[in-house]
Amino acid sequence: MAVRRRWGWVLVAAALLCDAPVAGAAGAERGLCFAISAMVSPARTFSDYQAFMRLLGKRLHQPVELKQRKTYEEVNELLRTGNADCGLVCTGAFIHADRHFKETVVAVPVVHGEETYHSYVIVRKDRPYTSFADLKGKVFAFTDELSNSGALYPTYLLAKRGETPDHYFSYTFFTHSHDKSVEAVARGLADGAAVDSLVYDALVAAAGPCALATRIIHRSPPFGIPPVVVSPKLPPDHRRKIARALLTFADEPEGKAALARLGIDRFARPPAHLYDSVREMESFVDRFRRQHHAVVE
Repeated sequence: MAVRRRWGWVLVAAALLCDAPVAGAAGAERGLCFAISAMVSPARTFSDYQAFMRLLGKRLHQPVELKQRKTYEEVNELLRTGNADCGLVCTGAFIHADRHFKETVVAVPVVHGEETYHSYVIVRKDRPYTSFADLKGKVFAFTDELSNSGALYPTYLLAKRGETPDHYFSYTFFTHSHDKSVEAVARGLADGAAVDSLVYDALVAAAGPCALATRIIHRSPPFGIPPVVVSPKLPPDHRRKIARALLTFADEPEGKAALARLGIDRFARPPAHLYDSVREMESFVDRFRRQHHAVVE
């Protein structure tokens, strides 16, 4: 069985951390805390989020502070406890949180006119692999335990074949960042990796050397894009206020420019059933794990 190592790569999206516990309800007496798991676009610096946060605060008539953590589970915990009021979270983390404590989606980013994205399985350009099956017995990089594109989808592909990552690959590890997964493949630390298409495509468009040293050998069906969610601790009137601010953000040139720096066209209302396919994958993988565990015992 492969030994799994977790690499504590720090997300480069350097953020202003707002660590003090809060009461849960956002109000004029304190700022709104916005959490991020920077997966809709490549890892960014705080300056890229500065204009967005400033304008959001202006629309909400209160300061907005940014919170960031290394793992998706930590971001979910901030939202569950009310130590963050809202946030931009990855799709897999949202599905996990929604099942356990009912996060609410208030808006979804629209990127290049789409409300969906894909999981890419990538390899180095100079390697002979042409399909996911070719990576059997190789080293594979996942991003985060709760990532849809970087963990759930490739695990689902294996479960459909009656396989588990520990037995299928010779070695696996977590990078906790999609750009670090790309780098791991480019540098030969991993033979393959599963990454967010939005991150990968942006890295290629920016002529990132690591991205240009890799190629895609598998593309998933479309999945609902990582959403903006609110904490269950947040009162309904504050949820509606945040939703209105986001849905009209791109109506003015300044807001549109701030979103463009994050690779987002605009925010839209979440279409019905946008995340159903991810929920179905998670259920399938959970059932397979229980059955596999019972057989092993």
